[in-house]
Amino acid sequence: MAVNLSGRSFVNMKDLSTEEVWEVLKTAEALKLERFRGQPHPVLAGKTLAMIFQKPSLRTRVSFEAGMTQLGGHAIYLAPSDIKLGERETTEDIAQVLSRFADLIMARTFGHDIVEDLARYATCPVINGLSEREHPCQILADMQTIWEKRGRLEGLTWVYVGDGNNVAHSIMYGGALMGMHVRIATPAGFEPDGEITADASAIAGTKGGSVTVGNDPLALSKDADVLYTDVWASMGQEAEAQSRRGKFQGFQINMKLVKTARPDVVILHCLPAHYGEEIDYETSRLPNSAIFDQAENRLHAQKALMVLLARR
Repeated sequence: MAVNLSGRSFVNMKDLSTEEVWEVLKTAEALKLERFRGQPHPVLAGKTLAMIFQKPSLRTRVSFEAGMTQLGGHAIYLAPSDIKLGERETTEDIAQVLSRFADLIMARTFGHDIVEDLARYATCPVINGLSEREHPCQILADMQTIWEKRGRLEGLTWVYVGDGNNVAHSIMYGGALMGMHVRIATPAGFEPDGEITADASAIAGTKGGSVTVGNDPLALSKDADVLYTDVWASMGQEAEAQSRRGKFQGFQINMKLVKTARPDVVILHCLPAHYGEEIDYETSRLPNSAIFDQAENRLHAQKALMVLLARR
């Protein structure tokens, strides 16, 4: 069956089926190869992307903006002060107005409900650039990187070490959809959302994969194909940063942890990194590390997503 994502929104990782994820990844591979060969691909010429930011960003803004330029379109950056979501104007009105101007909307927000409302009221596709619940665009880039390095996704063991946050949620959904064995290692009390864990586990069960959550990073990292981490305190949690440092001791990707994994383990970090906390610098620069390939793949995966979602 042909995959057709035209006109769809991408708010949650599980908005895509397994086949649709593969369509995104294969499109990303093709676009990346064309860029490497210097072949222009202005397939979104004349299209406009409206980018709503409640949180500042390096990778999200530059990858979407550069990506839209490379596709022949135009991206408009809307800073927090430009819109003031829910203050100066309702999310419903913003969605409807932007839909009259733009062909796609990307939103990087605090509340997940904001992205959901944008998708509910907009008449053009809405992309979740990050919310407190999920970070699905990041996980598309992650899976592209793993596929490039290991040649497959199904059956691989993907271990995440750190906070049970939005990245962990999307890893569980993404890994489950692709038949991977996802293991989440967090300090006690920092586990991912229980409903999301149960939902992702149920999906994994239909794809030959699994989802495991525990509190022992060394045990969970045994024979890992992928080791992944994120900051201990995300944006908006700055007040908790000091207390979290004590609670997260031992939840670091370092040489000790790498030795428990497979020799060809792929080391990933969605960045920005706090070296000496969730990952040490030495480990981040090992030949096994693909953190900058992973960052680059935000560009290619999101270009593929925009190409597939945009209405023709």
